[in-house]
Amino acid sequence: MVERAYKYRFFPTTEQEKLLRRTMGCVRLVYNKALDARTEAWYKRQERVQYKETSSLLTSWKKTEELDFLNEVSCVPLQQCLRHLQKAFANFWGKRAKYPRFKKKRNGGSAEFTKSAFKYQDNKLWLAKCKEPLNIVWSRYLPEGCSPSTVTVKLEPSGRWFVSLLVDDYTVETLPPTSKQVGIDAGVTSLISTSDEEKIANPKHFNRLYQKLKVAQKELSRKTKGSSNRHKAKLKVAKIHAKIKDARTDFLHKLTTDLVRNNSLICIEDLAVRNMVKNHKLARSISDAAWGEMFRQLEYKCEWYGRKLVKIDRFFPSSKRCNHCGFVVEKLPLDVRSWDCPSCGTTDIDRDINAGKNILAVGYAQVSSASRTTALAAGLAVTVCGSDIRPDRHGSKGRLSKTRKRSDPASSERRKGTLTKTGRKQKPK
Repeated sequence: MVERAYKYRFFPTTEQEKLLRRTMGCVRLVYNKALDARTEAWYKRQERVQYKETSSLLTSWKKTEELDFLNEVSCVPLQQCLRHLQKAFANFWGKRAKYPRFKKKRNGGSAEFTKSAFKYQDNKLWLAKCKEPLNIVWSRYLPEGCSPSTVTVKLEPSGRWFVSLLVDDYTVETLPPTSKQVGIDAGVTSLISTSDEEKIANPKHFNRLYQKLKVAQKELSRKTKGSSNRHKAKLKVAKIHAKIKDARTDFLHKLTTDLVRNNSLICIEDLAVRNMVKNHKLARSISDAAWGEMFRQLEYKCEWYGRKLVKIDRFFPSSKRCNHCGFVVEKLPLDVRSWDCPSCGTTDIDRDINAGKNILAVGYAQVSSASRTTALAAGLAVTVCGSDIRPDRHGSKGRLSKTRKRSDPASSERRKGTLTKTGRKQKPK
């Protein structure tokens, strides 16, 4: 049994929309005031304000005349946003995320309801202070016998309303084992290149609607701030972004589901996508490829269906290492898509397919016949090469090394003190 969220679109009535918008506005206000109070306490008094203190602050805010309207909405989403803020600070102190930021109205909003604030019966959902059930478009019903533990209502910038029901799903079962395993190399031109010499082209959803988005954003920039025409233009831009997002998410779900169903072992690289998008020449293409979302889907789907997912160290030279002999080339620029191995003589090595094979570590597995099946199940790359392989300036360690280290004349001159950091020789004194 796994926790699974079922997401549906719904169309609220006028009364429900007013109440939900008011609820999200109160959630945003409480979150921002609590964040401001915690920030002020730290910078002025070096005190860490926890959830308990912010909950007491919320009670005092409700008693003031200025914030008396907080009593008009359900108290559960207000308490839940304080818990979310506590989790955001925990991630920040644990160095897993940046410092929490203030919520903005233009980003839509969300509100989370626990069991005490909603009622689910006969495939109908009532939220707190709502007289009528939500008009949900049931694309598929919840599994029989499953009841939601939390309900999250979300308003997108495009104006669409969604509700997410979190349930303990007993229908998710492990898939039968297969003998197939695959190594995946992520790219921009080809979204993935596998060790089976298969390439999946990158759909480039953003480029497909780029011209339309460009025109819409130009129209938005011409509108007067605060006008109704600007609001309409903003919705138009948001709807184009929603189309791009929906197409990208749909494609990634189909791709990851197919990979998980057909392979018992999936090996990927542990890429630092957040650092890679700092390259301004490739930032848009990398963001459009959505590698992080693809790896996230692979991770939880492998956990659901009993597959093994192995992450290879990001510094492993998968593209520069020949999968036949283990030779590592000194440099391999991005514009070089294929290369010849000077050691074993293999010609026209496709860098992406070669990387996929190296990630799976095909040809390097030297295990006994008794442990070969378990080695494949645990991941050949990690079993043979180790999970934290890092090249020492294009060199390699252990028996995989077939590259001779060449001395750098510039570094030797610099050690002698006759060469500056800029590369010029110093004048004799």
